[in-house]
Amino acid sequence: MSDHDILSDAEREALSAVMHEPDLPAQRVLIVDDDKDARDLLSEILALDGIRCMTAASGESALKLLELNKSIGLLITDLRMQRLDGLELVSKVRESERAALPIIIVSGDAKARDVIDAMHLSVVDFLLKPIDSKELLALVKHQLGMEP
Repeated sequence: MSDHDILSDAEREALSAVMHEPDLPAQRVLIVDDDKDARDLLSEILALDGIRCMTAASGESALKLLELNKSIGLLITDLRMQRLDGLELVSKVRESERAALPIIIVSGDAKARDVIDAMHLSVVDFLLKPIDSKELLALVKHQLGMEP
């Protein structure tokens, strides 16, 4: 090691090992809801099980995050939101380069037509609020390939 090296041999070896690991699958969950309490609750439920989350307060900001962050492997969105609702968000995602992204819709007041429209957009599931946290965790882990 020369006097100008800032890394020790061990640090250089560890860095080299990380740089040569295969790309890991996208493991972050993006939670979209215009209700801050609902976003925080879903994020906390998932974080308690070691699942990394990002949140967005609107469909528009969710689309920007999806475009910029390729580590997002699952989208969970509320159905009823201002300006861009959950179905419109899913439709825009399906028309983007992230078209294959697994998506779960949650809603407190869904109608049968909403569920049918969501299924036509190839969502993974449609969960009614209040969310069963065990069901949500099992579904998220399955979609992220984190099953035991």
